[in-house]
Amino acid sequence: MNAGTAGRMNARTAGRMNARTAGRIDARGRRTAVAVLVAAGLAVTGLAVTGCSAGDGRATGSGGDGRVTGPVTVFAAASLTESFTRIGKDFEAANPGSRVTLNVAGSSALANQITQGAPADVFASAAPANMTTVVEAGDADGTPSVFARNQLVIAVPGGNPKAVVGLADLTNPGVKVALCASQVPCGAAARAALDAAGVALTPVTLERDVKGALAKVKLGEVDAALVYRTDTRVASADVTGVEFPESARAVNDYPIVALKNAPNPDGARAFVAYVRSAPAQAVLAEAGFQAP
Repeated sequence: MNAGTAGRMNARTAGRMNARTAGRIDARGRRTAVAVLVAAGLAVTGLAVTGCSAGDGRATGSGGDGRVTGPVTVFAAASLTESFTRIGKDFEAANPGSRVTLNVAGSSALANQITQGAPADVFASAAPANMTTVVEAGDADGTPSVFARNQLVIAVPGGNPKAVVGLADLTNPGVKVALCASQVPCGAAARAALDAAGVALTPVTLERDVKGALAKVKLGEVDAALVYRTDTRVASADVTGVEFPESARAVNDYPIVALKNAPNPDGARAFVAYVRSAPAQAVLAEAGFQAP
C-alpha cells in the first residue's frame, strides 16, 4: 500500500471515529441535560412538600406527614398570655421539631411592630381594629378569622373592700380606678361599656395593656380596674371579677392570621389552624374565652 492510499484510509477512519465519538458525546450531553432538568423539577417539588430554610437559617418547612418544624413566632394580645403559652406547648408536642415563641403586648403595639417590619409568623389580636391595621398595610397572608371572644369584668382586690357591684360604684369618692389606654382593645371596650352605662369616669392611670391594669389592682395601687374575664380567672387568688350587664355591649372578637412575610410560612399557617382546632378551643374555653 502506498503512502497516498494509507493516508486516505487513515483520514476516512479518523472521520468515522470522530463522528461516532461526537455522537456519543452529544448523546451524553442530551442525557445530562435531561438529568439536570429532572433534578431541577424534583428540587422544586421538594420545596413545595418539605419547605426550605430562610436566609437567616430558620426552618420553614413541613414534613411529609404534614407536621411543621422550626421556630414559629407568634405576636399575641397580652390577654392571651396564659392560654397561648399552653397552646404553644401543645402545638410543639403535635409537631416535634417546632418551637413556639410568644411576643405578648397590647394589640395596638404589636400591630405597629408588624407594620414596621418586625419578623413574625402569626398575629393574634384582641380586637378587629388592630388587625385591620395589619391587613390594610398588606402584611396579612389571607383573611383573618375570629377564634375567640372575651368580655369585661370589674377586677377588685380579694374581699372587694370598696363594695363595688357595678360601674356606677367606680365613681364613688375615694375609689381609684385603672383603665387600659383607649387605643388598646381593653380600653376601647371599657369606654364602650361606660358609655352604655352612662358613667363618666376619670381613671387614675391608663395602662398599655390589660395585664398592666390588672397588676395595679394586685399591687393595691387602685381599687378597681376594667379587665377581661379571663384575666381575673388567672389571678383569682389575688383579685375578684365583678360581672356587670353593660359588658355585653362591649364583647371583643379575637382575630388571628398568618403574616405575609412570615419567616416560617408553613409553621404560621399550621399554628393558625391549630388555634382553631378542638384541643386549642378547649384550652381557650377553660380560660373563660367565649366561642367565636
